[in-house]
Amino acid sequence: MKKVFILGSTGSIGVNTLNVIRNFSDRFKVAGLTVNSRIDLLEQQIKEFKPEFVVVTDKSKAKELKSNAGNICEVLSGYDQILNAAAERDYDILLGSIVGFSGLAPTLEAIKRGKRIALANKETLVVAGEIVTKLVLANSAQIIPVDSEHSAIYQCLIGENLNEVEKLILTASGGPFLNKDKSFFETATLDEALNHPNWKMGNKITIDSATMMNKGLEVIEAKWLFGLPVERISVVIHPQSIIHSMVQFVDGSIKAQLGLPDMKLPIQYALTFPERLKNDFKRTDLPAINNFTFFEPDFDKFECLKLAYNVIKTGGTTPCILNAANEIAVDKFLKGMIKFSQIPCLIDKALNYIENHSEPDIETIFECDRATREFVLSTSY
Repeated sequence: MKKVFILGSTGSIGVNTLNVIRNFSDRFKVAGLTVNSRIDLLEQQIKEFKPEFVVVTDKSKAKELKSNAGNICEVLSGYDQILNAAAERDYDILLGSIVGFSGLAPTLEAIKRGKRIALANKETLVVAGEIVTKLVLANSAQIIPVDSEHSAIYQCLIGENLNEVEKLILTASGGPFLNKDKSFFETATLDEALNHPNWKMGNKITIDSATMMNKGLEVIEAKWLFGLPVERISVVIHPQSIIHSMVQFVDGSIKAQLGLPDMKLPIQYALTFPERLKNDFKRTDLPAINNFTFFEPDFDKFECLKLAYNVIKTGGTTPCILNAANEIAVDKFLKGMIKFSQIPCLIDKALNYIENHSEPDIETIFECDRATREFVLSTSY
């Protein structure tokens, strides 16, 4: 019986993780859950899964929850308690699905304890990839990716020699604006940007898919997960979202992992690895899909993808600047403060304004994140 600590239990990844655990209640127990403020769904999760503790970042919501469900489990409040739980509580697997930079610190605490990290939080490796990978090795921890693309590559590499890999091929759906001209971005509405054709995700990651920043972050993440230079990591548009990613080897052979666009499969794989357990998930019907199509991404149209490739080559704290600027820019778009087309412009401004530190320690990364957020928040367009 493995104990799972889920960061972000009311988001799409957290909910799907609990769906997986429900199917394998003889294998997994919920140790703890964290949310920001959505205690209505959390109350239901507490009643069903009976975690030992929960953490609610919003202190007023935590107080409300304590009066309603405090007799079932321990209710803690504030972001600091998430860090304390990651550092001190009893669990075997940390499922990191908090969106954004805030997922980094608790993940570091779990790594220091040698835990398995089922990683759905891209930003952990984007902003601090070198530090994180060194810490994983030093503490005999384990990162199993939950992102469908990285899970696909991870599965394709099982039993293979990394020296025989020619390149990694990350697939991208192209998002809701794949067939729109760049000029459309000037008038794109929030509802249009949130209307993803294949995946049901949170607002932030859905906007990242529309700008293709999501794929840029995944390229950076892949560099650190698999230890390959960016020159050997490519992106291809695959609108059907059935081939989740591929690995091309030096002999020209390509291995691919296929499946329906359903996050339960990579989540289950991360929890049960190295086993594959039988489930009742819907199966992929290839004749019904009928065909697969592929396109090269348009780097001029999707400027965020181009910016991501640029910062990988520059290194230092530029990935941290990119990530922090993107988080604030996306939030501004979600709040109606800027146009969709202005998201990459704000990111580019931050990259040109904030100082790059070539060999940052973790304190420098946190300071860089803070400074970038302040700059983008105060920058009008």
